[in-house]
Amino acid sequence: MSGNVKKHDSSRREFLGKATGAAATIAIAPGVMLHSIARAQELSEGASSENRWGMLIDSNKCAADCDDCVKACHTENGVSTHDRPLTDPQWIRKVDLKDTLTGKTTSLPVMCQHCEEPPCVDVCPTGASMKRADGIVLVDKHICIGCRYCMMACPYKARSFVHEAIADQKEHAPRGKGTVESCTLCVHRVDAGRTTACAEACSKAGHDAITFGNLNDPNSEISKQLSKYNSTQIRADLGLNTGVRYRGI
Repeated sequence: MSGNVKKHDSSRREFLGKATGAAATIAIAPGVMLHSIARAQELSEGASSENRWGMLIDSNKCAADCDDCVKACHTENGVSTHDRPLTDPQWIRKVDLKDTLTGKTTSLPVMCQHCEEPPCVDVCPTGASMKRADGIVLVDKHICIGCRYCMMACPYKARSFVHEAIADQKEHAPRGKGTVESCTLCVHRVDAGRTTACAEACSKAGHDAITFGNLNDPNSEISKQLSKYNSTQIRADLGLNTGVRYRGI
C-alpha cells in the first residue's frame, strides 16, 4: 500500500512540474484560471512539525468599529467583495457577541481556526483539503471539485465558495471559480518568516489584539501569553484543538 502511494505521489509531482514548466497560468476547468499548477505542492513541502502556527486574539483589545484586519486580509490575498453577504468570500469576518444577561457586547475576528483535527480534511473526497505538517490548513485548488462538503463540515463557517470568475488574482494566493477557499494563515508570509496580514494591520492600528506565532515554541510570545492568561477555543467541546485561541470570550 505505502509503495503504491509513494509511486502515485511521485508521478503527480512529476506531472505538476512538467505542467508548470509549460505555462505559468493555466486553465484547469472552465472558468478556473490559476497561477502555477504546482503552487499547492510548493506550499506543502518544507513545512516542519516542529512548528505549530497559530494566533491568539484578545477580544478585550478588539475595537467594535475597526475592520482593519478584514481589509488587510482582502488586500493581501486579492479578495474582492460586492456587498452580497450570501455569495461574497469571507476569509475573515468580524463577529459581534452579546451577553444576554448583562448586555455586554464583544467584537472579534473569526477565520479558519486551523484545527489539529480539521473536519474539512476528513470529509474531502479528493484530498484537496489538507493540513501541512506545521498545522496550517489549506485547499489545493488544483484538485478541488467544488463539492462543498468541507463548507458543511466546518463548524466555524470559515470557508467560502467562489461563484464568479477571478481577475487580477495574486500569484501567492491562487483562486478560481468553482473552488472553495478560506484563510491560509498568510502561508506565503509565514514561509518568508513574516507575520500574518491581519496581525500586522491590527498592530499598526494600535490595538495589538492579534498575536501570531509558534505554539510549539515555549519562548514565543504567543506561548508566553497562553501560559500566563486564560484563553479559550471556539467550540472547544468538539475536541479539534484549534490553532486560533481567544481571550475575553
